Amino acid sequence: MLLLAACIMAACAGPQATAGTISVELAVDGQVIDLQVGAGTSVREALDRAGVELSELDRIEPRSNTVLTDGTRVTVTRVVETFEIEEVVIPFERQTLRNESLPEGERRLLQPGRNGLEEITYRIVTEAGIEASRSPVKRSVIEAPQPEIVMVGAQASYAPVAVEGTLAYLSAGNAWILRGDTGGRRPLVVSGDLDGFVFRLSPDSRWLLFSRHEDSEADINSLWVVSTVDPDAEPRPIGVRNVVHFADWAPTPPYTRIAYSTVEPSPAAPGWQANNDLQLVTLAASGRVLDRAILLESNAGGQYGWWGSSFVWSPDGFGLAYARADSIGLVTLPEDDGEPARTETLLEITPLQTFGDWAWVPGLAWGHSGGTLYLIDHGQPVGLENPSASPAFDLVALNPFAGFLQIIVERTGMFAFPAASPAERNAAGEIVYLIAFMQAISPLDSRDSSYQLMLMDRDASNLRRLFPPAGDPGIEPPQQPPAWSPDGKQIALLYRGDLWVVDVESALGQTLTADGQTEAFDWKP
Repeated sequence: MLLLAACIMAACAGPQATAGTISVELAVDGQVIDLQVGAGTSVREALDRAGVELSELDRIEPRSNTVLTDGTRVTVTRVVETFEIEEVVIPFERQTLRNESLPEGERRLLQPGRNGLEEITYRIVTEAGIEASRSPVKRSVIEAPQPEIVMVGAQASYAPVAVEGTLAYLSAGNAWILRGDTGGRRPLVVSGDLDGFVFRLSPDSRWLLFSRHEDSEADINSLWVVSTVDPDAEPRPIGVRNVVHFADWAPTPPYTRIAYSTVEPSPAAPGWQANNDLQLVTLAASGRVLDRAILLESNAGGQYGWWGSSFVWSPDGFGLAYARADSIGLVTLPEDDGEPARTETLLEITPLQTFGDWAWVPGLAWGHSGGTLYLIDHGQPVGLENPSASPAFDLVALNPFAGFLQIIVERTGMFAFPAASPAERNAAGEIVYLIAFMQAISPLDSRDSSYQLMLMDRDASNLRRLFPPAGDPGIEPPQQPPAWSPDGKQIALLYRGDLWVVDVESALGQTLTADGQTEAFDWKP
């Protein structure tokens, strides 16, 4: 009877954990489920037994490979990823351009502003039905904003300054010319997209060659020409792209040939890979392209050739001098079409180790008749430093035919940029001319030093400071040589962001612009 009663009581009792089993809780989808699993069961196995399906983003606590113990609570947090697109207004910018053709203080609206529209895609993550994060993953400009451009008058009250020949300058992305005097300035190109890499008047000043920024990943810029004598002329493209180091007109009539060197755009600094080539394009009198020729094929360009080479036409137009980081040389043009140009190295230079994404290329200029090249040479070490790290730079004169080299001014600085004046005959019948160059005020720190304009005879005699006057701030490190007036009596240069002319005899300087945005200039008869 006792045994029968025990059996009946056992049958009425609920289920009990047997030996080798444990009890765990599973919290998922708002429910809590009691599970009986075998000892040694992992979290993943328990979820599989309960028929719980997981997505890749769902979180499990404890981890799926954790071995369960009696009384463990397993929590499954559902994580859901969604995407939401939102349109956002892009406010337009306001730009102010100072214009010296307008009276001081006068304002004109050149272009009304217009807001743009941007589409932003957000990634939204919710955990257990509650938003946990929201982050942008993609931005697409549906409509670019158009800036509001207001032109503000900056006409200075200076007395007009006489200008011989044609003086062209680039300010705020626009091209201007001065003829007669500074009161006769006239805009040539007002598109606001000139980048300053190329800005050269033809030798007769009838044409301006310039580079224009290209809003494209495939091209850096393009070359254009515009007539300086036709007030209604429109700029013409010449089908040349990606020029950052050199493009210039041939110096001899009929002034229709343009030599140039190209680069390949690159996403890495400095933004290009130089081709170190040399090409020639010939224009008609109307500016239309007639012919193209390759004088030098693309090449490595020596040490630091990725930066590029610069060139300067010889006075007779039969060749060019080239400068690159490790040498100076000559390029002689072929006598017959179809033949390659000949190159000759004149001087090996110790390349400067800049420790940056740029390379130093010597400035150079021809003297009268092409008998002398004036250039900046990387000097000898001044201490125990490696020759490539020497801070010394010297102005030297080089005879390109005899190979004679002479230092004429020591420690001028890396951005000295010599420029020879027009030649004339003195009382004795000798051909004489002057050399202008920039002298670093701190010559052993010439990369960051300010400069001063110096003047001397071609044989380095009568060396003197010309500008700025003593006590005035120096000239910012120049990016181009000074330009001589056609009569050799004045020199143009950039100073404090404006174009200045300095009288050679009196050393008096006069500012020609007042907007502080001048970037490049050229002066021709």
